[in-house]
Amino acid sequence: MANPREQSPLRYPGGKSCLTHFLTTLAQQNDLVGGQYLELYAGGAGAALNLLYNGVFREILINDYDYSIYSFWYAVLHETEAFIRLIEDTPITLAEWHRQKEILAGGRENDQLTLGFATFFLNRTNRSGIIFKAGPIGGLEQAGKYLIDVRFNKKKLIKRIEKIAQHGDRIHLTNENATSIIQDPGNYIENLTDSFIYLDPPYYNKGRQLYLNNYEHDGHADLARQMSRLPAEICWLISYDNTDQIKSMYRDYRMATFDLNYTLQSKRFGSELLIFSDNLTLDNEIMVNGRTGGLDVFRYQEHEPDNRIHIAR
Repeated sequence: MANPREQSPLRYPGGKSCLTHFLTTLAQQNDLVGGQYLELYAGGAGAALNLLYNGVFREILINDYDYSIYSFWYAVLHETEAFIRLIEDTPITLAEWHRQKEILAGGRENDQLTLGFATFFLNRTNRSGIIFKAGPIGGLEQAGKYLIDVRFNKKKLIKRIEKIAQHGDRIHLTNENATSIIQDPGNYIENLTDSFIYLDPPYYNKGRQLYLNNYEHDGHADLARQMSRLPAEICWLISYDNTDQIKSMYRDYRMATFDLNYTLQSKRFGSELLIFSDNLTLDNEIMVNGRTGGLDVFRYQEHEPDNRIHIAR
């Protein structure tokens, strides 16, 4: 079985590869094994890769509206050998960090291989994997305990990329606004009844600090409206930061919370929110990062003392 924390070449703040076990359980309980899995805010796509490698789904769709992230995945899937040569030949230095940062700033002026590699380079060398708004590990003076190359093990990263390429015929890649896919799922899904859509949108509270393509309040509200219009036979799951605003938007759906182990500068546990489609059969437990806890399912009640009512699954 694939190690849930070591499959993606990207380090992603708030990445959800830790939900692999839970997603696997959902697939098994809802007769989705062997179906199609769509991850609409893919980022590092850690969960998607795990589910594909473990044989839970026959194929996956990786979607990211961020063109730099899309370019990374495109280069890995379609220009694998050239991408690996760049890893082998590129020095992991502060001077190179400045050069790659300039490439990233050029965006679509670059070809996808060049832009995709710059995205990858900065993801592996920046603090916490934050591509656009963080400095290099070790600082600009390279005086820290850990230096710029600490997360750039070339041999391990090449192996991960080679493994992705080996499964490339079962990986579909798109660069769409997530709501475009939600509005017309038939263009992306072969069989609605054995498909699963997972969404991990930008955080409501801290999205601006972490992501280039962030949503303001209206963007989150529009996503909630679009999700309510999906065909009833499609199974889906959304993960979010645990805020009253998001819970209010999805108050018609079942929810649960879980603890995610953050590694943004310091190790700490933060509460995250899960939102379930009505047709999902749920287990009594959830395992995250090797820790098992009860799955306390509820519906959000505005203006109530504890803002929730507990419900049966």
